Amino acid sequence: MTEVRTYPHGVTCWIDTEQPDPAAAADFYAGLFGWSFTDAVPPGAPGTYLVATLHHGQDVAAIGPGEGPATWNTYVAVDDADATAAQVPGLGGTVTSGPEDAGPGGRTAACTDPQGARFRLWQVRRRPGAQLTNTPGTWNFSDLHTPDRAAAMAFYRPLFGWRDADMAQDAGVMIQVPGYGDHLAATVDPGIHERQASAPPGFADVIGSLVVRPGEPARWHVTFTVTDRDDAAATAERLGATVLDSEDGIWTRTALIRDPQGAESSLSQFTPPEGSW
Repeated sequence: MTEVRTYPHGVTCWIDTEQPDPAAAADFYAGLFGWSFTDAVPPGAPGTYLVATLHHGQDVAAIGPGEGPATWNTYVAVDDADATAAQVPGLGGTVTSGPEDAGPGGRTAACTDPQGARFRLWQVRRRPGAQLTNTPGTWNFSDLHTPDRAAAMAFYRPLFGWRDADMAQDAGVMIQVPGYGDHLAATVDPGIHERQASAPPGFADVIGSLVVRPGEPARWHVTFTVTDRDDAAATAERLGATVLDSEDGIWTRTALIRDPQGAESSLSQFTPPEGSW
C-alpha cells in the first residue's frame, strides 16, 4: 500500500486552476501531461471540481470553475485554517474569502499578501494534498515573485515559519520550512538526506523559491516538471497554448506558457551541471 504523503504547517501542498470552461481546460492538461480526472463534487450537487490524477490514481492538481481570468492557485498547509487566517490582517495581508469548508476534503481560505500575491490556506481533512510531485507531468514547486524580499518575508515568516536562504551554485533564493526534510525522511522519502548529502545545508527543507522582481506585480507562479522542455512546449502550442518565453539556465531549461484560457505556468526540464549535487 502506498503511504499517503502529508504536509506539515507552512509547506505548499496543493495547486488548482480556476478556468471559465473547466471541461476544455481538462482536455488541454490531459493532452499536455496525461492527466485523468474525477469530479469531486457529488452527482446532483452544483458546481464541479475536477481532481487530476496520474500514475495509478495519485492526486496531482485540480481544475475548477472561475468567472475571472484563468489562473493557477497555490495552497499552503496549515494546522488550523481559522487561526492562521486570523493572523493575516495583523501582518498586513488580506483574507479575501473564508475560512470555509471545501466539502469533506478540508477547510480553506483565500488570502493576499501585503504586496498583492494571492495564495490559499489548506487545513487537511480527507484530502492531504498532492500525492505525486517532481516527476514528469506533475507539480515541481511554486515560486513567490515579489518586488520586495524583506517585506515578503516579514509577512510569511511569522505566518508559516519560513526561512529564506541564498543557495550555492547559483540555485537562487529558496524558501525553507525547518524540519520538512526530516518529515519526508520519516514518511515518503526515507533516503532524502543520503541522496542530498552533497547539497547545501537545509536543501531538504526547501518548499519553493523566492524570485525578486522589482516593479512587477507580486504573484505566486506554478512550475511543472517535464522530461523535455522543447517537446512539452511544442505539445502545449499544438493544444492551443502560447509559449511566452523560454530560458536555458544552469539547472533547468524552462518555458513559460499561457494555456488556451489564459492561465500561466512554467514547464521545467531538470538539467544539472556535471559534478553538481
